[in-house]
Amino acid sequence: MPRLLGVEIPAKKKVAFALRYIYGIGPVRADLILSETGISPEVRAQDLTEEQLNKILHVITEHKWVVEGDLRRELTGNLKRLQAINCYRGVRHRKSLPVRGQRTSTNARTRKGPRRTVGVTKAKVE
Repeated sequence: MPRLLGVEIPAKKKVAFALRYIYGIGPVRADLILSETGISPEVRAQDLTEEQLNKILHVITEHKWVVEGDLRRELTGNLKRLQAINCYRGVRHRKSLPVRGQRTSTNARTRKGPRRTVGVTKAKVE
């Protein structure tokens, strides 16, 4: 398995799809990387040489794309900042409610989690 930026990309997949396993690289960036390096998208990841892997790393660093750990840190920092300044979006994140204006009286189950019944208890049978 080839390793790029601390991530083991799947060896059996084509390079265009294997690069997407790196957090922060999607279909567009993967295609851009392959076109700049001159690597065919049909090549399997296990068939990449060290020189080709270095070319891929060089393109990522040359474009100064934030990927993997740095990107995750940046995103969590943004959420923590929103929550710390008590803005509307931060409060919604803190309460695990939809942030972008969706309705919550029905739906929103993905964000709110499974239903929690409140105030209903079984009556004692005597």
